[in-house]
Amino acid sequence: MTDTASQTDEVLFDRIGSAAVIRLNRPKALNSLNLAMVRLMKPALDRFAQDDTVSMVILTGEGERGLCAGGDIRVIHQLGKAGDPDVTRFWREEFPINHRIAHYPKPYVALMDGIVMGGGVGVASHGRHRIVTERTRLAMPETGIGYVPDVGATWLLPRAPGETGTWLGLTGETVGPADAIHSRLADICVPSERLPDLVHALGAMEPGAADADVRAVLDRFAVAPGESRLGGEQDLIDRCFGFDTVEEIVAALERETAEFARTTREALARRSPTSLKLTLRLLRLGRDSSSLVECLEREFTVAEEILKHHDFYEGVRAAIIDKDRDPKWSPARLEDVGQEDLDRYLAVGHPALFAEHRL
Repeated sequence: MTDTASQTDEVLFDRIGSAAVIRLNRPKALNSLNLAMVRLMKPALDRFAQDDTVSMVILTGEGERGLCAGGDIRVIHQLGKAGDPDVTRFWREEFPINHRIAHYPKPYVALMDGIVMGGGVGVASHGRHRIVTERTRLAMPETGIGYVPDVGATWLLPRAPGETGTWLGLTGETVGPADAIHSRLADICVPSERLPDLVHALGAMEPGAADADVRAVLDRFAVAPGESRLGGEQDLIDRCFGFDTVEEIVAALERETAEFARTTREALARRSPTSLKLTLRLLRLGRDSSSLVECLEREFTVAEEILKHHDFYEGVRAAIIDKDRDPKWSPARLEDVGQEDLDRYLAVGHPALFAEHRL
């Protein structure tokens, strides 16, 4: 079958053989998601699921720098500052896409080449076939902007080995392909230069291909991802991040002499104290949750409340707008964020996102 493509602004939809390809198309913005893109993706996913000539969906990003750097938080920052009542609309429509991908009826293949952060993890790591390359740089960096891991990350991260997900969620640090696989946010590594050949091999499959058949093709292209740094530090991570308060985690890290513990402490010291405590609470609740829906609902509740407070606006200012990398958090110390302060973030005050999945 001849390759065809149709352009719809910030998302491209291709057919390569039997494979439907979704290409995120904002390369100058590292393919950051906005509301228009989410609104294009949803009907496309529905259409491909119903099309008997489509064997699978492949997600990729245009440009050379990455699949997706997350949601367009600059817009959310602007709407929130202006008091726009529709500021949460992006999350209301994005989160159901994450759920749709997690339960997609056909093989869903995400090519996680380059930068994959925040919302990029949401549209990739919920899929059944997650491909990283030697260029993959993955992170959930939200605690650094006064926010929390969302897009179902509080379902995914607690299911990483040991306390790896707690380390990823709290520190917001960037990891490479081996660590992405170790953390169960990706499956196999394929050299970036071989991705075009991989896509054409997948497109050559017959409609109705099973996931096992797709994986067999992927395995033909797979290479060893190298050694996982987080895997090598697993004992230390588990020893320090198994506590249920951030203060205990920091104290445990201070007792360690390894360089990894020192750099981890330094990373935590740069994050919003409120975000750190909220994130740990969400990760522990996510560990005991029964479904992705439960986590997405809880994340949305917290996100809605975060927009009423200082740290998100200050974090985005420092990281994205002024780029001085010097946020002034309020409260500035962990000990000044009490449990009662956190409770208000978890008080539901909005209609359910998933009315058909009542908890």
